[in-house]
Amino acid sequence: MTPQEKALIEAKANVFKALGHPTRLWIAEQLADGERCVCEFVEKVDADFSTISKHLSVLKQAGVVVDEKRGKMVYYRLKVPCILKYMPCIEEVVQAGIQEHIDMLG
Repeated sequence: MTPQEKALIEAKANVFKALGHPTRLWIAEQLADGERCVCEFVEKVDADFSTISKHLSVLKQAGVVVDEKRGKMVYYRLKVPCILKYMPCIEEVVQAGIQEHIDMLG
């Protein structure tokens, strides 16, 4: 593996790591519908403002989201909306696993 290939693989892994936490994945899925204020996430998730901000920071560092400050409010949006196009495939993997468990029990 060349240094360039290794760097690209590591960058891809960082995106997966960022989306690998349930709250961060949920946030990314919410942003598929358009930009949101941090305060909206705080209201919907059982977490405080600093926790949500940390999750958003991880997503931002991985290049998943971008932010824009407007007065005292910070709004986030997906940097590249196609990031969630793989979700139907992930859901198929989950469904296949469920079906395998059902088949084993039956």
